[in-house]
Amino acid sequence: MIWSISWRNVWRNKLRSSVVIIAIAIGLSTGVFSTAFMSGWMNQRLDNAVKTEISHIQIHKEKFKENNETSYYIKNADLLTKKIRKIEEVKGVSKRIIINSMVASAESGTGVSVIGINPENEKNVTDIYDKIIKGKYFEGVSKNPVIIGEKLAKKLDVDVRNKIVITIQDMDNNIIKGAFRIAGIYKTSNTGYDGSHIFVNYNDIIDITGLSDGDAHEIAIYLSDNKNIDGVLKNISSFAPEGLLTESWKEISPELGLFDEMMELYMYIIVIIVLFALCFAIINTMLMVVLERVRELGMLMAVGMNKLKIFSMIILETVFLSLTGGVIGIVIGVVASMLSSKTGIDLSLWGEGLEEIGFATVIYPSINLENVISITFFVIITGIISALYPAFKALKLNPAETLRAE
Repeated sequence: MIWSISWRNVWRNKLRSSVVIIAIAIGLSTGVFSTAFMSGWMNQRLDNAVKTEISHIQIHKEKFKENNETSYYIKNADLLTKKIRKIEEVKGVSKRIIINSMVASAESGTGVSVIGINPENEKNVTDIYDKIIKGKYFEGVSKNPVIIGEKLAKKLDVDVRNKIVITIQDMDNNIIKGAFRIAGIYKTSNTGYDGSHIFVNYNDIIDITGLSDGDAHEIAIYLSDNKNIDGVLKNISSFAPEGLLTESWKEISPELGLFDEMMELYMYIIVIIVLFALCFAIINTMLMVVLERVRELGMLMAVGMNKLKIFSMIILETVFLSLTGGVIGIVIGVVASMLSSKTGIDLSLWGEGLEEIGFATVIYPSINLENVISITFFVIITGIISALYPAFKALKLNPAETLRAE
């Protein structure tokens, strides 16, 4: 009975209720869309960083992390990679040689990080092969092929099949130069990475440095699911030789982990601001409702309706009002997010600046079901809290005085 009375009371003043519902719907749809946008943006950055740049897990010599010297390498890394491949959750493993060096063309030169890889194994841990925009992935060049980023190619003023010279320090601290020919040019969403990393064949760089076949500075591991990181880290630590450092992407690149936490905090701040504004709008509306119905409430008390039912009626009216606007707003926000998740939101107007810090220029919002459920829950709580003051105000009414009121 009290439920049906409360629902009808919501629609006694249709204009006022509609205005409040629309305001709630606009606020919450904006909040849901903003959280989906930020979630998609954050997921894309993390996904790109893990898939293209660092993988889920890396293994190094402890001293290599402090000083990237050629001599701090993992001896016979093949033995370790074979054991890691047997772990069920591991999707791909690749050993790498990493050397800081100078690269030069006929026009220019700069410092870069040279990464020696097995091209086929590398396909299982990063998607660099899928980022080639010119030439081919280690194909079309018979000797010493190299893959470089688009930004570096522009800086060196080189193109596919042009020659570049890489200068490195070998195991005996001799300065060695090697001529490489560009097989492909890649482009990622991070121009900083494109301008500072080049990929060469593992066997080619081994010949120059004097390292033995099977040695590596880094072992990159890609998992079937990011959720398995802790378990795989523990598993690898149980058989990895002493002196090796096994780290997840959050430890390798702490700024990404910090970014992840900051974006999550930012999403909650947006929702709290929307709900805070919603709270005041509901309090104001329900106070007006109570003051307009003073005689009516007094009459209900006079004919025997107890204060608990009066209190419940006001609370239910507020919850109905909040839920109606909240559900409409959440549905609009979810639909808008789903539609834009297919087409993407183009931010290419600020593309140069975004790519400098590793962000994609087309954002695909991502709906998180847990966030939607949380927002719905908070809308109900906000409605109940907002109704408390108007409901207590109604309880203080004196039936005799309200019936005498004009």
